[in-house]
Amino acid sequence: MTGSRLPTYFVSHGGGPWPYMTGDFRRNMAQLEQSLVDMRVELGGAAKAVLIVSGHWETRGFAISSGEKPGMVYDYHGFPEELYRIKYGAPGSPALAGRVRDLLRGAGAEATLDPTRGFDHGSFSLMKPLYPNEDVPVVQLSLDLGFDPALHLAVGRALAPLRDEGVLIVGSGLSFHNLRIMRGASAYEPSRQFDAWLQQTLVQASSDQRAERLVGWEAALAARIAHPREDHLLPLMTVVGAAWDEPGATTYHQTDFFGGLTVSSFRFGAPPECSQPDALQP
Repeated sequence: MTGSRLPTYFVSHGGGPWPYMTGDFRRNMAQLEQSLVDMRVELGGAAKAVLIVSGHWETRGFAISSGEKPGMVYDYHGFPEELYRIKYGAPGSPALAGRVRDLLRGAGAEATLDPTRGFDHGSFSLMKPLYPNEDVPVVQLSLDLGFDPALHLAVGRALAPLRDEGVLIVGSGLSFHNLRIMRGASAYEPSRQFDAWLQQTLVQASSDQRAERLVGWEAALAARIAHPREDHLLPLMTVVGAAWDEPGATTYHQTDFFGGLTVSSFRFGAPPECSQPDALQP
């Protein structure tokens, strides 16, 4: 691996439009926000564009957002009315979208362009603190509705060349995502148990073991309590696939998220060797 190859990341993206909020809800995301600021510093100016595998977009086959000026998708409920008018103004990249489509089709995956898809909160909630100047192009990639972990790992492997082209590949989900129990104490121990399995799988296991364990993730302790539906876990498979034989590291780990949940984010591969001074700006 060379210093020009970008790492990949799986980011637990938090709740709703939190970067646009104040008060207790925003304060609960303070550790997550700091991890994204640290990620920005770590990356410096190395990323020319970002490809986000969003846990908030599901299609038959894979779809890629291809508009030049993406709009917004307010895919959350119960927040103040003004949070349905916020804008994240980064450009899209039709050229990158086409490159992603071609890589996926070359690997035998069904892939189409969607010029109308806007930024969902799986994207703008992490991009706002990561690139607050809104000047780095962003393309979204959907999940396939079949939710096959092996397929999403294979798609990641197909996308790996993008890392040498200045494209930052980010999987946006949440390491624990059970909305029914998320605000209660009954979630605390299952979240800890599943996070322990993730740490062992992503940080300690060999690359082949890591892939095998991810394909069989449902066998993990508390797996289906942590993810009754795997939409917020599958982005992890794609970013692991794109950094197949490279080591994993924990970049964010919180044990009191929403009171007592354990949640984490991860990096795969080494960060860039050089960062630019402007990355240190807030």
